Amino acid sequence: MNAQTSEQMDRGPPRPSPTEQPKAVIDAITFVDARVTPRGSLENLSHEEVAKLLDRGQGGLYPIFRQCALAVLNSGSYSDDPRALFERYKDFELKIVQQSWGIKLEMKHAPGVAFVEGEMIRGVKEHLFAVLRDIVYTANEIVDSGRFDLTQPEGITNAVFHILRNAHVLDTKGQPDLVVCWGGHSISREEYDYTKRVGYELGLRGLNVCTGCGPGAMKGPMKGATIGHSKQRIQNGRYIGLTEPGIVAAEPPNPIVNHLVIMPDIEKRLEGFVRLGHGIIIFPGGVGTTEEILYLLGVLLDPANADQPMPLVLTGPASAAAYFQHFNDFIGLTLGPEAQRRYRIIIEDPAEAARAMVTGVARVRQHRTATGEAFNFNWSLSVPRDLQMPFEVTHESVAALDLRLDQPVHARAANLRRMFSALVAGNIREPVIREVEKRGPFEISGDPKLMRPIDALLAEFVAQKRMKLSGEYHPVYRVIA
Repeated sequence: MNAQTSEQMDRGPPRPSPTEQPKAVIDAITFVDARVTPRGSLENLSHEEVAKLLDRGQGGLYPIFRQCALAVLNSGSYSDDPRALFERYKDFELKIVQQSWGIKLEMKHAPGVAFVEGEMIRGVKEHLFAVLRDIVYTANEIVDSGRFDLTQPEGITNAVFHILRNAHVLDTKGQPDLVVCWGGHSISREEYDYTKRVGYELGLRGLNVCTGCGPGAMKGPMKGATIGHSKQRIQNGRYIGLTEPGIVAAEPPNPIVNHLVIMPDIEKRLEGFVRLGHGIIIFPGGVGTTEEILYLLGVLLDPANADQPMPLVLTGPASAAAYFQHFNDFIGLTLGPEAQRRYRIIIEDPAEAARAMVTGVARVRQHRTATGEAFNFNWSLSVPRDLQMPFEVTHESVAALDLRLDQPVHARAANLRRMFSALVAGNIREPVIREVEKRGPFEISGDPKLMRPIDALLAEFVAQKRMKLSGEYHPVYRVIA
């Protein structure tokens, strides 16, 4: 049947997949032509906004809009290879149909998994128009407006606030209750089940969850929290997902996310986490999780934040005890005992991890009440400029990183964060993957006292298959002592 009415689709026969997959997966791929209308978000666009969204040239928004939209429509994929996704749906096209009473989004050769019985799944549609909302807003109101000085800390923080406010993430006026959960998308079943158990305990205690919105340790806590909230008859649970265009294709939003926000880059995404969250739980992960904790410790170790309460728990099942011991040793060798004192490690005790959050969030509430700080966005937290400025990943920028022990600890954390960010990019960002294939792995060099623990931690991540969800991992780095 042809796409004649809103959200009706044309299911053609499955096309052969260009990537190597099991036959059952290939047979399941369908391609859909559809037209959808927004619901409650961005019903109207100006002619200029539409022109920008459909501009495929240099500076146009179409490439990033198409990439993020395709990722959202492909939610549920068990691959973190963005090139395979783009190749499989290379004929996917978007068109905005503008009428006097609003807009419709027309799609050609879209992933069939986003539809059921001829209708786009409601959660997928919400995510799709969240993408449209954030891309339009960031381009027009943040980048092109001239209102924000994106070279200075105050301007960057103000931009982060406005993006989150425009996405209605800051609408809540309640008490502090938001726990940020970080961890790997490539984790074992045992570790994934543990993240669900922790999420369940958080939900029973009325806490909400914010993650990077993808699979693995980003999905598990949300899944567990939905059950905890259900048991407590909490009907307005918040499951916030923060992502950014560079990684959304490799980590598409999971279906539990009910507030999706596309931040412009990884640095603003990380700042969004620490300004929104009232406590942070970290599960086992790989280089992305290491980047996140280095960012957080770089913030907390800044002398300006000495009095900032931020409960931080590292937790996992009994099988992850050695992982966290190794990680704790790495932090001690690279950032020192002061950094180790900023977190607590809890093994095989989901209830205790949740209790630690409840106690810590209570301290956050007391502190913000005493200082007059907002509950929904932590303005008083000082984020060093080195952690805010986007790091452009190239072979030259990675080779030039200043990795030395004789630096202030928060500056050292910022440089280490950049290094791990480069490895994330080399693993899952399609343009960077191409550069690594063309020019070879990144060369990481610096103080031997830093290089040794870095090399050992990365080798463990590779051995434990924490670098990649699907396919064989080919290292994108080479450590030079």
